[in-house]
Amino acid sequence: MIKTLLIIEDEKLLGSELSRHYRQLGWEVVLAASLAEAKEQLITQRLEPLLILSDMNLPDGNGLDFMENIKPNMTYAEWLFLTGYGSVPDSVKALRLGAYDFLEKPCDLERLDLVVSSAFRSASIQRRVIDQTQQGYRRYSPQAYIGQSEQARQIRQLLTRLTQVPFSALIIGGETGTGKGLVAKILHYGGNRAAQPLVEVNCAALPRELLESELFGHEPGAFTGATGRHRGLLEQADGGTLFMDEIAEMPLDLQAKLLKVIEDHKFRRLGGEKEISVDIQIIAASHRDLEKMSAEGEFRNDLYHRLSVFKISLPSLRSAKEDLEELVPQIVAEYNAKANRQVSKISTEAWEKLKQHDWPGNVRELRNVIERCVLFAEDKHLPVQWLQLREEQSQQPNNAASENKEVIQLPLDGSMALDDMDSFIIKTALERADNNLAAAARALGTTRETLRYRVRKYQLKVSE
Repeated sequence: MIKTLLIIEDEKLLGSELSRHYRQLGWEVVLAASLAEAKEQLITQRLEPLLILSDMNLPDGNGLDFMENIKPNMTYAEWLFLTGYGSVPDSVKALRLGAYDFLEKPCDLERLDLVVSSAFRSASIQRRVIDQTQQGYRRYSPQAYIGQSEQARQIRQLLTRLTQVPFSALIIGGETGTGKGLVAKILHYGGNRAAQPLVEVNCAALPRELLESELFGHEPGAFTGATGRHRGLLEQADGGTLFMDEIAEMPLDLQAKLLKVIEDHKFRRLGGEKEISVDIQIIAASHRDLEKMSAEGEFRNDLYHRLSVFKISLPSLRSAKEDLEELVPQIVAEYNAKANRQVSKISTEAWEKLKQHDWPGNVRELRNVIERCVLFAEDKHLPVQWLQLREEQSQQPNNAASENKEVIQLPLDGSMALDDMDSFIIKTALERADNNLAAAARALGTTRETLRYRVRKYQLKVSE
């Protein structure tokens, strides 16, 4: 980051001395003797200083009035004022308008250096946040959801409209690997909260006690091992977005606490007495049918209706295979850059194999396959042999395995998520046991209670 300092000072001797001093300290200094010269640098020349050190009274106007007019276009720069005619009203106005500090002449250089260093750190943080926000918007615009199918086009249109409205909650549905995390980033970085934090949590990855502490935070002594205060994810996301992936796995009692936060915008840390106010938008995602779960009592009905202000259902890749024509080259280019490869040609045979595959793992599986091919490529051609899209690697087992009642065959190439494997094993065992829960439990070496829980989780059919 270039340390640019704009000095606005009509006293030539002081201006020259300050310019020389800060150039020696590594600053790129631009000196303006009037407000007109400063405006020329900032507006016409598009100078982007991190710090502006200005006299208060200049030949062609007042520095405070100049800052008031131009600061809305330069939110990242910090302003310091030097004046030989300081007054309390002027200093109050300067700070009210957003000036970093207000110093009277003559000002000791050591003191000025301390203030400049502090202002530089503040401006650097602001610039970094703005840059990250702009990068996030460029990377996660609605066009980042690529595909030429009608489903993809409709999703882009919906995302474009949603980024223009201040929604409070939203549900993203779709199979595992369809891009729910990408959509959450598009909604955050494309909306009016882009400059605020995006905080993510996977509700299925944390046990109940840890999930509660992570969400709400805790005070010292709230439970064994809580030696200090912890700011929860709700507090960390204040002003921004909380993305709750796999929210269907959240215990019902925590769902009740989350509902209260959404409705009241307040919560208490574990072990705390003080209510903390938060302003967040919540994006919830799940590969399970939350509407069906709420109807069956497995998900709180009131929370479902509070979250479903808007609903986005992402299509599976097998239902929109025409999207492969845009997705594959894009992913190839991404892994070319990461692995320093130059794959640019995809043979007809490779395209046929890609389009014949059912993609049970959706885009996540596609990315895994393309990454493997790019890493093992020896020239510009995508190696067909490393696609490894054999029929037995789809979600359905091959005929030989189907005939063997003691065997269940599963792919280990990343094409199936762990939950999908679990669901497939249980479903196959139930089918072989004529949907008898007790018989399937015996075959799997587990209890009926454990199996019944997973049957409800994966919405499978059984008979007692």
